[in-house]
Amino acid sequence: MHREKAVARTTKKRAKQLKHDKFRDTTLGAYERLSHRFEGQGRTILYAAGGVVALAILAVAFSWWRASRADSANLALSKAIEIAEAPVTTGTPQPGDTGPTFPNEQERARRAVEEFQKVERDYGSPYSDIARYFAAANLLAFDRGKGLSELEAVSRSGNDDLAARAKFALAEAHEADGKYDDAAKLYQELLNDKDQNVSENTLKLRLATVDEKQGKKDEAVNLLFGMVEAARKAQVKDAKPQPESSVVRAAADKLQELSPERYAQLPKEPVPDKSLPF
Repeated sequence: MHREKAVARTTKKRAKQLKHDKFRDTTLGAYERLSHRFEGQGRTILYAAGGVVALAILAVAFSWWRASRADSANLALSKAIEIAEAPVTTGTPQPGDTGPTFPNEQERARRAVEEFQKVERDYGSPYSDIARYFAAANLLAFDRGKGLSELEAVSRSGNDDLAARAKFALAEAHEADGKYDDAAKLYQELLNDKDQNVSENTLKLRLATVDEKQGKKDEAVNLLFGMVEAARKAQVKDAKPQPESSVVRAAADKLQELSPERYAQLPKEPVPDKSLPF
């Protein structure tokens, strides 16, 4: 009896082992078959995941590089502008002056052009576009022909703001050279520009100045009168009038010089609100 029970227990245990082995074989076999079946897709998913991680790393690195590049470009532009605006002095620099100084405008302009051209060469848009404009403006001081040519090119560029500024600088250069018709044409084109990248009053003042130089006193007077009158009437409508801008003030002074009679017909200059901080 005891032997039969022992045999029964052994048989039952073996049956469980066989059942377990069969389950293991079945499950492992299915797993292996599925692994082989999806092996290629699994690698693709793995590669895709790795690609996403790599792209994320590249995006972060590019963002950092771009920010660093922008900082470098801004520093380079700032250095060039500092040179372009440095004082011209023939004597000993004043105590405490740490910035660059130059003996004449031509030497200052040459150095500025060199720095702006470095920015134009080393960096992309918009820094290269800005640098090209400034380089062209400074070229006028020692190579006027090339400067005019460069300003002409920038005035046709796709950057509307820089194109307008280049056109204005070109107009001022023509005015200085006595080419009043060319200057007036450019000023008028800018005045007609719907985007108004250059101040309307600034353009009207320049046009009036050109009219005066051409002997068109009445045209100049009318333009100045209309400009100052409009500005003062706008100030009256404002609940808190501001001081006249320097451009309007210059136009009023020029009008008084050319025609005291018309100047006397202007509305009174609004009194600014003294309670406002200036």
